[in-house]
Amino acid sequence: MTQREIKNYLTRRSFIGRGTHGVGTFALANILASAVNGADGDIKIPKWTGALDELHHQATAKRVIFLCMAGGMSHLETFDNKPKLREMNGKPMPDSFTKGQPIAQLQGKALTCLGGQHEFKKHGESGQELSVIFPKLADVVDDISIIRSLKTEAINHDPAHTFMNTGTTISGRPSMGSWLTYGLGTVADDLPGFVVLTSVGGGQDQPIASRQWHSGFLPSRFQGVHFHSKGDPVLYVNNPPGVSREDQGEVIDAIQQLNQFRDDVVDDPEIATRISQYELAFKMQSSVPGLMDTSDETQETLDLYGTKGADGSFPANCLLARRLAERGTRFIQLYHRGWDHHGNVKAASANTAKIVDQGASALIKDLKQRDMLKDTLVIMASEFGRTPMAQGSGRDHHIKGYSMWMAGGGIKGGITHGATDELGYNAVDDVVSIHDMHATMLHTLGIDHKKMTYRFQGRDFRLTDVEGEVLRGLIA
Repeated sequence: MTQREIKNYLTRRSFIGRGTHGVGTFALANILASAVNGADGDIKIPKWTGALDELHHQATAKRVIFLCMAGGMSHLETFDNKPKLREMNGKPMPDSFTKGQPIAQLQGKALTCLGGQHEFKKHGESGQELSVIFPKLADVVDDISIIRSLKTEAINHDPAHTFMNTGTTISGRPSMGSWLTYGLGTVADDLPGFVVLTSVGGGQDQPIASRQWHSGFLPSRFQGVHFHSKGDPVLYVNNPPGVSREDQGEVIDAIQQLNQFRDDVVDDPEIATRISQYELAFKMQSSVPGLMDTSDETQETLDLYGTKGADGSFPANCLLARRLAERGTRFIQLYHRGWDHHGNVKAASANTAKIVDQGASALIKDLKQRDMLKDTLVIMASEFGRTPMAQGSGRDHHIKGYSMWMAGGGIKGGITHGATDELGYNAVDDVVSIHDMHATMLHTLGIDHKKMTYRFQGRDFRLTDVEGEVLRGLIA
């Protein structure tokens, strides 16, 4: 049949239906469903350069690496030293703190103070205090800004992750990585602009839904791509036996033309997305193996991270994050699913910290020595903290005050921002909301969070909804 006959008589949907067995052989659908941007075929979608014609102000960061400590890292065992809470260990929690407040599993039960389970020490020229369970992070304390007054709005894991990622507890909104790639565009031609990596260990492996990195109502080309950190990072990144790159290129060319025929008729952005997906997926078959091959790293670098790479661990993911950053990925999100410590918080927090401490500190050191920290914003945060009250030998979920840190990308190092009360319950000084964190992150990237919007169902949406203030005191 001629191309005109195909266009007139054979829809894209029917072609895919009839050709399921042939196309399925190449397993393209799996790799394309989560890829974004750039093939050697005749049909091409222009590289996405961003919705913003120009930045709202001078940027200090080009990219973001977000270290998500999934499960709820206890601020009281990590970044927020509370001597008064230790003094009250085993005593009743004063009603003045908790009366009428949302509590998760401890609701309606007798509340008893549980003092911090680890010693804190001051480090660096800044004298910032850290728990002794972070000996490696102590080496870079002068490069990080610790926020001790963060609060959030959702007291259970999934909605709290949704709020941290999208600025709302309502599922289906775009994630922060999607907003960034939408607004600023992509840099790399052969890798996604938004990549997600996950690891486990040290405690209960808190589940993470893939919608946490979804594009929501933004075109699906902006959703995050989940890379497996062990084995093939993307499904079917290698061709099946007997299928050459040239053979697959011909299949992609044919599918791209059919997609383009349909797009000419309906002008659907999701068809344009699919075309760009195919292009990028084809290029990723060349770029991804090189990305994962750490044989070009020095032994000194591998020792710094404490990994040989691509072993599924958090340190390996930190190394991979740096390699992605070098290659132009805009937003890299690492989840470590091991911080849900309802019991035995002393040993469990130390175990999990031991897993993430070296990788996080190595990432800061490595970026700095490569002169990349100055324009790479690194964030470490949890969806919420843990209660000052005991849950047996552990702690319950807590949303009224907890800790996080930022480094690089125009953020001042060696400072502590905000504070919780003497028992670590409420954020009381320079209180920081999730919206404030998002506004500050966007600010470092040259974006006014109030001006980057997307119209959907008659309303202009933004990542920070109708709130958010830039934390000016953190900006260098």
